[in-house]
Amino acid sequence: MKPPERNTPSAELSCEVCGLMPEPPKARLTLANVAVMLPIELLVHALVVETHLPYLAKVLVLTLTATVLVIWVAEPSAARMLRGWLHAPALSQRRKLGAAPALWRARTVLRDEPGYLQKVTQALARTGANILSIHVHPVADGVLDEFVLSAPGYLGERALLEALHDGGGTRSHVWPTTALAMADGQTRALSLAARIADAPDELPLAVAELLRARILTPAEAALEKHEAGTRLKIPTAWHGPITFVRPGEPFTPAESARAHRLAELAEILSHQPAAGFPK
Repeated sequence: MKPPERNTPSAELSCEVCGLMPEPPKARLTLANVAVMLPIELLVHALVVETHLPYLAKVLVLTLTATVLVIWVAEPSAARMLRGWLHAPALSQRRKLGAAPALWRARTVLRDEPGYLQKVTQALARTGANILSIHVHPVADGVLDEFVLSAPGYLGERALLEALHDGGGTRSHVWPTTALAMADGQTRALSLAARIADAPDELPLAVAELLRARILTPAEAALEKHEAGTRLKIPTAWHGPITFVRPGEPFTPAESARAHRLAELAEILSHQPAAGFPK
């Protein structure tokens, strides 16, 4: 079967599994069928009425002929010729959805020299991506810049990675994200610190939430191997070392520092008696 051409209703709306188009609105489908059937009905009536058949035979011929022509000719022709008009509402919604902005988190390592941040931001701007937030983390060979981006829906991971590379970035990573990424790390850390102050035993879950990471069991920590920088171990007095992993997304120095400070807070609170209030 010949594949549908790009930028056609069939290419944009056909189901990837069954290949069928969505059901068009009934009003548009009715108008399309009337527009195609009316000339056929008029032609058949004109031909049959002029014959000398008995009245009942004329009715039967008109009914059968019109039914066959509608099923075999009119409806398929309407669906084919007026496809763009029939599915115009769905096409409009699909194109709006495709153009709707999507949120991405991106990380790239830049040289710690003047002009490099401007270069990467200009490369992202050329793709239509808008930088919503940026955090800079010093690393051994430069600076690790972390962005939250709002990009057109048609822009994918590859295009963003190419823009980061064109802007001079190395070891770039891009992940889809949600509006929760707009809450900066400091705000999340303070919120989780309040949670730990109320219940120090919540430390492992709080750190996992802060880092968006998975907690490894001692057995997993001993056996599993992960990419450098994607594993973080924090010491605790009562839990022992707790290991977190985040595949494909190395922890930044700032994230490591926040996790260790939360562990220190939990340890301090766990050794203090509950504060009472004078009566």
